[in-house]
Amino acid sequence: MGVFTYEMEVATSIPPAKMFKAFVLDADNLFPKVVPQAIKSSELLEGDGGPGSIKKITFGEGSQFKYVKHKVEGIDKENFSYCYSVIEGDVLTNTFEKISYETKFMAAPGGGSICKSSSKYYTIGDIEINEEQIKAGKERASGMYKAVEAYLLANPDLYN
Repeated sequence: MGVFTYEMEVATSIPPAKMFKAFVLDADNLFPKVVPQAIKSSELLEGDGGPGSIKKITFGEGSQFKYVKHKVEGIDKENFSYCYSVIEGDVLTNTFEKISYETKFMAAPGGGSICKSSSKYYTIGDIEINEEQIKAGKERASGMYKAVEAYLLANPDLYN
């Protein structure tokens, strides 16, 4: 098994606390509204949404994948960080054992926030990762951050 790590940052004009509430705490409700072509629904299968909880995310019509199951690894509401792993779903193909994500929202120097994300891909055997797939995943993630930012700018009274 190999482990490949990728980092990305996205700057937004939304403060970290508000972005965290929308992007993490209310993601199950917000994503199907804001990006229905990407995420059709989210369902809590086990737990209360905290560490150890299992969620099933069903992708929208615009996705090449059907669903994933996430296991929540950690959530820190004071420091605006969230960790989870994709443990099941066609996104893993026959390439990955799991994919783990860590996201942290930090204050940006001029206001707004910087969303830092780290992804760890745990491959099965000696399989090499296709860089184009990783690049496409980063672009989708960046698009989701920007879609949430646009929604929050259009609805400034939410998540205060």
